[in-house]
Parts: sequence; C-alpha cells; structure tokens
Amino acid sequence: MCLGNISKYNMDKVKTIPESILKDKKILFLGSSVTKGYASFGQGIPEYVRKRFSSIVTKDAVNGTTLVNIGDNNYIERLIKHTKEEAYDLVVVQLSTNDARLKYPLGSIDDSDQTTITGSINFIAYYVKKTWECPIIFYTNSYYENKEYELMVERINEIKDIFVIDLYNNKEFNNISKIKRSLYMADTIHPTKAGYKNWWCPQIEKELLNILNGG
Repeated sequence: MCLGNISKYNMDKVKTIPESILKDKKILFLGSSVTKGYASFGQGIPEYVRKRFSSIVTKDAVNGTTLVNIGDNNYIERLIKHTKEEAYDLVVVQLSTNDARLKYPLGSIDDSDQTTITGSINFIAYYVKKTWECPIIFYTNSYYENKEYELMVERINEIKDIFVIDLYNNKEFNNISKIKRSLYMADTIHPTKAGYKNWWCPQIEKELLNILNGG
C-alpha cells in the first residue's frame, strides 16, 4: 500500500464540526472515479463531507463515466433516476476528466445538445434546479496537463448561474512539492486518501462554505 493510503488518512479521523450549515442536509455527489475514490479505497470528498459536516450524503459515482449522454451509466442517465421525492439540499458534480480523455465535443456556450460537454453541463444544471430547486456546485480536478480538460474548465467558468470550485486554475493550491504530490496523488488524476483529506477537501470545504454563505 502506498503511504498516501495508510490508515491515518482514513476519513473517519476527520474532525466533525459540531454545528454547520450542512448539518443533516441531504447532498448528492455525482461523478466518476474521482468522486468514487478510485485510488483511495472508496474514501474521498463525499466521505469527508459526511464526517466533517454530519451531512446525509448520497454518492452516485461510476468509474470511467462521462458528463456527455453517450454510453451506459453516464451522468445524465444516472441523474434522472433521482426523483423529486429525494429532496436534495445540494448537488455537487465532478467535472469528469473522462470527457477530455475521450475528446468529446465541447459544444457552444448555450448548447442544449446532450452529446456535447457544454450541453450536458447545461442539462444537469437545469435538471437539478427544476427538480430540487437547490444549489448545484461543480468542482474540477487539480491541475494536470491536458488541453481538452483545460478548455472544459474554461468553459464551465463561462456558464452563468453555475457555481464552480476551480482547483485546476488555483496556482497557490497547485503549488506543492514533488514529495507532497507523490503522497497526495496516485497518478495525475486520482488522489490518495491523503490527497483528499489533507489537500483537496480542505480547499473544497473553504470554497463550498464561501459559496453557500453567499461569498
């Protein structure tokens, strides 16, 4: 086992905030392998949020899946299986790296075509607001060299009325040593337990609370 996945980085060791605006709130996390915790034994952002805020978390994550409505188990196909009766208070969506890997078309800013990345993002945002009337927040990967993903991040920051936790372009956040990076990342895309617990999640927590508090 790599050092970034030893037991001291387990999410059950995260300190719980006694009272928070997310206590007992129902949160849906929608994503692929980064949300699932592919390289961290299934422990990642949803597990951190559950422990940190005492939230009621639903994790809908499938390795290798895409935002774009192509193939089985994509984000849209899975999202529409969640009904109004589930009454989520917040939906958090991973900007999947798989769409970049597969070089799916980016589409135009107002696209409604679910076979493009932008059209799929627009549909997901529309569905969440229509179904639950709750905030939707997308988060990106930390920086890795990939032009297609870079353009995806640029695009999602251009779309109105979508909150984005942009780890990709945060230079201060990404400015870590090679030693820390080897501890925090199993590869260029997937964090270890340590990567989530000590690096990604504290930054996501900070930006998430800022968004929800109207900052």
